[in-house]
Amino acid sequence: MFYKYKKSVSLLYSLILTVLLIALDQFTKVLAVRHLMNKADIILIPNVLQLHYLENTGAAFSILEGKQIVFAIITPILLVALCYILVKMPQTKKYQALDYIIVFLIAGAIGNYIDRIMNNYVVDFIYFSLINFPVFNVADCYVTVSVILLLILIMWYYTDEDLDDIKKGLKITKNG
Repeated sequence: MFYKYKKSVSLLYSLILTVLLIALDQFTKVLAVRHLMNKADIILIPNVLQLHYLENTGAAFSILEGKQIVFAIITPILLVALCYILVKMPQTKKYQALDYIIVFLIAGAIGNYIDRIMNNYVVDFIYFSLINFPVFNVADCYVTVSVILLLILIMWYYTDEDLDDIKKGLKITKNG
């Protein structure tokens, strides 16, 4: 009984955080449209960081540019899978970081999906000119940082048994 209550509270917090993260992403994109579209770039740190408006019809680094149907199909499938994992995640402190990672992945996917559905492109506006890095947005940051943290956890923190427990949707036994 307590486990179900604890899981419900955790999922409610996850939902609230997801909504807040999506709102932040969308707010920054509205600001980008209002203050950057058809205007000169805003230099934050000369030769390093600037705000530059870009309409991206692809994924990260313009991969699959113009293939909106691919995103329209893949994103909902990915979101369902992530939500399922979040619901089935063992409710222990050991896996709390994974809950946050999944929330940030969901928020990033939804943030960019909203743009694709509403505009047929994603608003990007952050540009690291120092290394000529592709222009990106806040949702991209959510996804990129989450994937990096997920890889770190999988490679150096979680054991094979931990990963098996997650896959099975089971409670952690002796090592939790």
